[in-house]
Amino acid sequence: MRVPSVFLPVFLSAVLTTSALTVTSAAAEADTQSPPAAVDVVYERANFGPGTREGVKGGHTLSFDAPVGTISYTDALGTKSWEYARWTGPERPIGFAATELVASWNADVPTGSWLQVEMRGRNAAGLTKWYVLGRWAYGDEDIRRTSLPGQRDADGTVSVDTFVAAAGKAITAYQLRATLYRTPGSSVTPVVRTLGAMASAVPDRTTVPVSPGGIAWGVELPVPRRSQNVHEGHYPEWDGGGEAWCSPTSTTMVLGYWNKWPSKQETSWVDVTDPNPEVDYAARYTYDYAYEGAGNWPFNAAYAGRYGVEGFVTRLRSLTELERLIRAGIPVVTSQSFKAAELPGAGYSTNGHLMVIVGFTATGDVIANDPASPNNDAVRRVYPRANFENVWLRSTGSGGIVYVIHPKQGHPLPPTTPGLPANW
Repeated sequence: MRVPSVFLPVFLSAVLTTSALTVTSAAAEADTQSPPAAVDVVYERANFGPGTREGVKGGHTLSFDAPVGTISYTDALGTKSWEYARWTGPERPIGFAATELVASWNADVPTGSWLQVEMRGRNAAGLTKWYVLGRWAYGDEDIRRTSLPGQRDADGTVSVDTFVAAAGKAITAYQLRATLYRTPGSSVTPVVRTLGAMASAVPDRTTVPVSPGGIAWGVELPVPRRSQNVHEGHYPEWDGGGEAWCSPTSTTMVLGYWNKWPSKQETSWVDVTDPNPEVDYAARYTYDYAYEGAGNWPFNAAYAGRYGVEGFVTRLRSLTELERLIRAGIPVVTSQSFKAAELPGAGYSTNGHLMVIVGFTATGDVIANDPASPNNDAVRRVYPRANFENVWLRSTGSGGIVYVIHPKQGHPLPPTTPGLPANW
């Protein structure tokens, strides 16, 4: 289980009924009411047209064109040579003083290639150094996908997948850099389809007021239910199932909702007695070999992206915002921490846990597919709105972290909250 700033996911499941799509005039009016912006947050997708291109083709995507150099890279798989090409994005203003930044991406990296994502920020003293936010590969035979521990200096640090600014060193702008690697002399073409960054400043608060809502009350999406606990003890080389697998279990549930999870052929290596091999598969292919867990936020988004959907990490400001996504038919993976008494109906305590929000009751309570359940049938939970919102949004938890996973075709994102910076 991962403690702040990164948590493990849980899924929420439900059944969408005809009446669930009925929106009352009162609910429509509630959609125009925006709660006070307690969290400063903005999410921006990279435009690969501008910036500095070294051996890459830019545009709607970023692809390897010609190598500009060769490196030697050593990990547990040994020492190998790789040729590379690189894109460095232009500096992007944030619009406020941000204390954290999380980058996420979707990329096609076939066998014989991998991707590194970096960022640097601008604070009052100038530009920071470049920080590595992830080394990513689909498989586990070319490199060991990994975060990079030990990146601490006077400007900030990287906590697994999150850049955290040092005290008094908040950033007001940032740059992203993506480096594509492939086997020297090969024709393999890694492609970055999307790259984005969520910059934020979460106020120090231990309690959060309940937000207004109504536009998704009575809506419940038919997300398949998966329990992480039925995998207890599975594949210790990828952290052994159970409570360690809430993130890949949640990601799996959302992919199942979009009919995008792995095939029987892909999961053929999983023990035949396994009840849900797609969960073990996701744990293997989201596993962070430095963190030694499957709860790396961007790695889960990138894993989802291998199925052609868009997956990214951001923060939401309230359940009012989350309702916008549910109403659009998009389930949301949320990250939270709590003691058992703080979230009635949970029956457990956690330092960090992910679940899938699949809808809302007719009175606005949260319907979740919570993977921290004894079996698949028990995964559907209803949590009181005020309690859930508090443990999810407070600064001692994740401050509103979510995974948003959706197909671009047929299920576009709804409009963001009017008058506030876009956070999806």
